[in-house]
Amino acid sequence: MERRRILHCGAWCLGFWLIAGLCTNATAGAGDLYSAQTVVTGQGADNRQAGFAICLEDVLIKVSGAYQLSGDARLAPFKAKASDFVAGFDYHDQMSGKPKHDEQGTRDRPYDLTVSFDHGRIDDLLQKLGVKPWPAPRPSVGVIVAMTSGSRSFLVVSDDRQSDLQRDALRAAAAKRGLDIVLPTTSQATRIDIGRAALPPAALLPGAEMTLLGHLTWDEAKLAWESQWQLDAAGAKRRWRLRGATFDDTFRRGLGDVAQILSGNGAP
Repeated sequence: MERRRILHCGAWCLGFWLIAGLCTNATAGAGDLYSAQTVVTGQGADNRQAGFAICLEDVLIKVSGAYQLSGDARLAPFKAKASDFVAGFDYHDQMSGKPKHDEQGTRDRPYDLTVSFDHGRIDDLLQKLGVKPWPAPRPSVGVIVAMTSGSRSFLVVSDDRQSDLQRDALRAAAAKRGLDIVLPTTSQATRIDIGRAALPPAALLPGAEMTLLGHLTWDEAKLAWESQWQLDAAGAKRRWRLRGATFDDTFRRGLGDVAQILSGNGAP
């Protein structure tokens, strides 16, 4: 991986990358609140500013827990100058070792771009937006999610191939929102009744300080996942519903709502 640093020499010296995809933060966690990751399709100079802008919004949400900042029109002027908030960046070729596909060189090659933002500048911007940083360490959330599609139902667990895709999506969503989560093992899942109104996290999932219950049901007519969520934290229960075209999107929104609640930024 080639490391590139942005140096401030009286002005930021920046080019552009062509952006494809959304910030995924698949490797960042609660301990890395001021960085975000996206996928780009090359190392060209055209649209790097757009990539920084996407990740700037992600980091503002992750650092504050304020999911309501998603799509907030007030961010537009800051996203237009997102490079002013960048401290450094890395990118990694997902197809390292494989030959290039076209005469344009790297234009169709996917890269993982990780952008690190200046802590002080992000904190100052959050203050302007009327929200505060939600500092680490953050509470660990035990996540119990049931998936139902037709006649097939299962729990998302940490050690079974049946839920590989959902497990990876949950962990990516948690990292994107700066949350530490604990998933049940197959053995623990046999003792879980998703229909119970309350679950003691200490007995159920060692290390979890609170419990998030989720039940996603595929609606074939609407081509969407209908989901119900319940967060048991500090003796209080919060319930809400979501609809998403994919379970990835539903997980990102659901855990975004959890971060918003736990950070004190309001209900979903």
